[in-house]
Amino acid sequence: MTHVIGVDLGGTKTAAGVVAPSGEVLMSETIPTLNRAGGEAILDATAALIAGLVERAADAGISVSGVGVGSAGVIDAVAGTVVSATDAIHGWAGTALVAGLAARLSLPADAVRAVNDVHAHALGEAWLGAAAGSSSSLMVAFGTGVGGSLVLDGAPVLGHRFVGGHVGHFASPYAVFSGRPLACVCGGTGHVEAIASGPAIHEAYLRFGGSAVDAADTRGVFSLAATDAHDRGAGADSAGSRTAVVGSRAAAVRAIGVGAAAAGQAVGGLINILDPETVVISGGLADAGGLWWEPMEAALRQELLAPLASVPVVRATLGNAAAIVGAAQLVLKSVRN
Repeated sequence: MTHVIGVDLGGTKTAAGVVAPSGEVLMSETIPTLNRAGGEAILDATAALIAGLVERAADAGISVSGVGVGSAGVIDAVAGTVVSATDAIHGWAGTALVAGLAARLSLPADAVRAVNDVHAHALGEAWLGAAAGSSSSLMVAFGTGVGGSLVLDGAPVLGHRFVGGHVGHFASPYAVFSGRPLACVCGGTGHVEAIASGPAIHEAYLRFGGSAVDAADTRGVFSLAATDAHDRGAGADSAGSRTAVVGSRAAAVRAIGVGAAAAGQAVGGLINILDPETVVISGGLADAGGLWWEPMEAALRQELLAPLASVPVVRATLGNAAAIVGAAQLVLKSVRN
């Protein structure tokens, strides 16, 4: 029976697991990504992680025949190279990802496959998660960034230059403040990611007058927004302090609402263009509860063309295992075919 290793290689951590043909993750391990050490050091560490899992599998009587990788960056899935990457991983662009791992693991090159990590995530959800059984699915992830993937008949649409899925980088009318478009991490301005990502919500909170003391990060913004303003201010030393907390809470509610509306409008527009059978929303913001989900879905539904009014919009279900399972599917599918 064929088993493979699925790898989720991100900017801060790399997770890998032994995946059965059924998609079950039998054993897994996680290491920090050496994101300041360069591509070769990352390949060394990733190969060691994989080799350790292969040994564990062998001890359990399980043979491993290949490796699938979902990696941060724009990944040329044919050549197996990293086309480009952000500064989150220094020296990653230009890395021979597939050839480098195959050589380190003494595997034939066709036994190792790679795609962008969001595509791997979407593949996992399309195979065994929230979109299982759908002929087409659109997954959009809202977290540190905004990314997505359209999966058709079990394969992600990668694009001619493998850039497909960068759904955070088109214009949003919400990504403006004081008449000026907001800067995006990609170097552009006015993009969806600049207003709808987790960090963007915290930045909006500060722009709207919230205090970093009351909410130091995005998680703090949600905590503040979900807490009764009077309770937050009950222990304050003065009326002025209580007023400041109330003002920060109002800024938190507003920032979340704007970010959620921008997210929903963007996904609704994508649905109008792509007409997927199922829509999956993933990422940390999707798990933040009704405070984000409800205005997001309301904005999404408002954007839809009439024939699309009943399109299913669901939360991702596989969690951290999604990209591991999806990356493994790259290899398992080739074995089945």
